[in-house]
Amino acid sequence: MAFTQELERIASLIEERLDGLLPLEPAPSGEARLSEAMRYAVLGGGKRLRPFLLIEAARLFGVAEEAALDAAAALECVHGYSLVHDDLPAMDDDAIRRGRPTTHIAFGEAIAILAGDALLTLAFEILSRRSVHEDASVRVELIALLAQAAGAKGMVGGQALDLAAEGQSVGAIEVARMQAMKTGALFQFACVAGAVLGHADALARATLTAYASAFGQAFQLADDLLDALGDAVAVGKAVAKDASRGKATLVALLGIEAAGARLAALVEDAEASLAPFGDRADGLKEAARFIAERHS
Repeated sequence: MAFTQELERIASLIEERLDGLLPLEPAPSGEARLSEAMRYAVLGGGKRLRPFLLIEAARLFGVAEEAALDAAAALECVHGYSLVHDDLPAMDDDAIRRGRPTTHIAFGEAIAILAGDALLTLAFEILSRRSVHEDASVRVELIALLAQAAGAKGMVGGQALDLAAEGQSVGAIEVARMQAMKTGALFQFACVAGAVLGHADALARATLTAYASAFGQAFQLADDLLDALGDAVAVGKAVAKDASRGKATLVALLGIEAAGARLAALVEDAEASLAPFGDRADGLKEAARFIAERHS
């Protein structure tokens, strides 16, 4: 319960920060509909796991929570953009997200695409601000790392591989690579960004990278299990879609029981990787356990 409360507390802080970063334009202006769609896409829902990881990772190196909020908000803007575009008919074609109509259903496809574009570019604008870190070299490094995580070698590239694999015979190695790019890249950025904010050394960054790798794999496996076994109302979106579309998942390759065992092993790997940080990493350890046990 304590972890859930802490996750909710951080989510509330991120919600408040995003609300301030995304002012609603006055109705007569041409940008009003766009700003409304941007706010709809990122406010009012979500566990904010990526910002939580960033803030917890930064805390390991003495970075105050408040000092990590803008970087965490920028990351959530990228995540929000990715969900808007993933839900489009040309991608995953989803009508429900977090228990309500997806952005393109609520605002139309054109505005949804533009809202996603605007959220992505806003993320880099935020990271360029002095409020993220007084050291310009830190801000530049964060911008470069997020660009890599979100682009063709990361999330976007993983989505392309995911689309190409539909209905194809794909092995476990290929699926793992695709998921590491599509899902894992932003989790890795979250953890490494916290280390960058705290001027952590290479060894500490490598430790957090190992944690993020196991965490990202576990998150995707848990998500795929929810799609196979979950209830649509509890999950907040349509389920049983992976099998119907011939999606390449480890659940499809391994089966439910073996996938569950693999998930448990990944959580153990994530926790074990944090040993050098001792009790200071308890929040990150609990986050790994939480994603394996979640029902939505």
